[in-house]
Amino acid sequence: MSGLVILWAALGYLLGSIPFGVLITRAMNLGDLRQIGSGNIGATNVLRTGNKGAALATLLLDGGKGAAAVLIARAFEADSIAVQAAGVAAFFGHCFPVWLRFKGGKGVATFLGLMLALAWPIGLLCCATWAAAAYLSRISSVGALAASAGAPVWMLVTGRADLLVSGVLLAALVWWRHSANIARLRAGTEPKIGQK
Repeated sequence: MSGLVILWAALGYLLGSIPFGVLITRAMNLGDLRQIGSGNIGATNVLRTGNKGAALATLLLDGGKGAAAVLIARAFEADSIAVQAAGVAAFFGHCFPVWLRFKGGKGVATFLGLMLALAWPIGLLCCATWAAAAYLSRISSVGALAASAGAPVWMLVTGRADLLVSGVLLAALVWWRHSANIARLRAGTEPKIGQK
C-alpha cells in the first residue's frame, strides 16, 4: 500500500469520524444521543428524539462526509484505489470515531453518500433499493441491509467491477454492524421507522 493511499485513508477516516448526530442533538438541546433509543449516533436514532429537522440534517451531513472524502481525494487527482480507500475509511470513521472512543454509528448514510460520489448511478440504485425496502417494511435496517447487499450487484450490472472489492467490503461491514438488528428482525422485535 502506497503512502498516498494511507494518507487519503487517514483523511477519509478523520472526515468520517465527525459525529454529526451527537453534535446536532447537543446543539439543539435534544439530549445526549447516546442515551436515547438505541444509543446509535445516526439519523434513524436522531429521529427518535421527535425532531425531523435534526434527523434530516444528520442524514445529509453523514452522507455528505462520505461523499466529501471521495470527492476531495478525486479533486487532488488521487488514483482509483486511493479514492476508494478514502471512502471506505470514511465509513470506518463513522462506525469507529476516535472522538467517541470508537463507538459510532452503523454507517448507512455515509455508505450511501460515498457510493453516490464513487459512481452516481450505483449510488442512486442503492438509494432506490434502500427507499423501496424501507417503504415496504417500514423498518430502516431492512433498507440498509438491502441497499448494501445490492451494491455489488449494481456494480456488476453497470460495468463497474473496478469498485467490486470496496462494494463487497462495505456490504459485509454494514451487515456486521447490523448484527443486533438482524437478531431483532428474526425475533420480530425490530422497531419501525419513527418509533421511539
